[in-house]
Amino acid sequence: MTDVRPAPAGTDGGVLHTLFRSEQGGHEQVVLCQDRASGLKAVIAIHSTALGPALGGTRFHAYASEEEAVLDALNLSRGMSYKNALAGLDHGGGKAVIIGDPDLIKTEELLLAYGRFVASLGGRYVTACDVGTYVADMDVVARTNKWTTGRSPANGGAGDSSVLTAYGVFQGMRASAQALWGDPTLRGRKVGIAGVGKVGHLLVEHLLKDGAEVVITDVRADAVARVRAEHPQVTAVADTEALIRTEGLDVYAPCALGGALSDDSVPVLTAKVVCGAANNQLAHPGVEKDLSDRGILYAPDYVVNAGGVIQVADELHGFDFDRCKTKAAKIFDTTLAIFARAKADGIPPAAAADRLAEQRMAEARRS
Repeated sequence: MTDVRPAPAGTDGGVLHTLFRSEQGGHEQVVLCQDRASGLKAVIAIHSTALGPALGGTRFHAYASEEEAVLDALNLSRGMSYKNALAGLDHGGGKAVIIGDPDLIKTEELLLAYGRFVASLGGRYVTACDVGTYVADMDVVARTNKWTTGRSPANGGAGDSSVLTAYGVFQGMRASAQALWGDPTLRGRKVGIAGVGKVGHLLVEHLLKDGAEVVITDVRADAVARVRAEHPQVTAVADTEALIRTEGLDVYAPCALGGALSDDSVPVLTAKVVCGAANNQLAHPGVEKDLSDRGILYAPDYVVNAGGVIQVADELHGFDFDRCKTKAAKIFDTTLAIFARAKADGIPPAAAADRLAEQRMAEARRS
C-alpha cells in the first residue's frame, strides 16, 4: 500500500497539491514536502526496501507542473530499485526531486529544510547527488540528517559520484561493442553524446583515450565550449536531433534527462548501439521493441549507469575508491550477461535486465 506522508515536525505542515496515480508502480511510500519559509517543494518516493534502505539521488529541476515532478520521482525511484538490485547492492530504490530552477531558488535554508524531510524517514531513504545537486549541496543536506551520501572528502564522503558513473557507462559501452562487433573497444567508432555535463564530459575522456571519434551536443553552450576547449578534436552539433541523424554514428549515448528514446527519435536514429548515462531513456516500454526491430542494441540505462550508486553506497561503510572501481568494472560482465539472457529468452535486453532484478528482489522478500 502506498503511504502519502504529511510533513514532518519542524516544517510548516503543508503538502503539495498534486495528482498521484496509484498504478504508477507499487511504491511503498511517497512523501510530498513543502516548507514555506525556505520555498522548498519536493517529492521523496520510496519504491522498495526489499533489499535494504532505499538509495537514490536528489534531482533539482524546474518541472512544468507538480504532477510532472511526482511522476518523475515515481519513475526514477522504481528505476533505482532495479539498478541497485543488478549492481549487487543491499539497497532498495528511492528518489527525490526538488521543484524549481536550482540557479534561482537553491539556498542553504532550502537544503536544510529538505534534509529534515529525509531525516523524518528514519533511514528508510538514503539520498545523494543527481541532476541539479552537487557535493557541496549534500554537505549542507547532511547537516540535518545522517542518511546523506555523495558528500565531500573533507566531510567524510566519497566526493563526486559522476566519476564512477561515467566509468560504468564506458564499461557498458565496451560490453555492447563486444556483443555487436566482437571486440570490447570503441577504437575507430563514432560515438555521439547528448549532454556533456557532470557525467557526459567524463565519458568523453574515456572514449577519446580508447580511440573513439566523439560528437557532442548540449542545451548549455558553456558545457559544449568547455569540452571543445579541453578536446578540440571533438565535434559539436546544434542539438540532439542533429546528433541522432549524424551520418556514420555507431553509438548514441543519452546523458541528459530521460525520454531520449521515443516514437520520434528511434525511426531516425543512425547508431547501432544505444548506451548512455541518462535515467529512464525509454519514453514508453514499446520503444525497446522498435529499437530491436531496427537492429539497434540497447544497453539498459539502469545497468550501465550504476557506477555512481555503487560509489555512494560504499560511502556508508567507509569509502574506498579502488574497491568501488573494481565493483563498477563488473558492469561490463553484467551487461554481457543481460545480452546473453535476452538472446536465450528471445526478449529485449531491458526485459532481460528486469527479470534478473525482479528475481533478486523476490528472493530477498522470501528470505
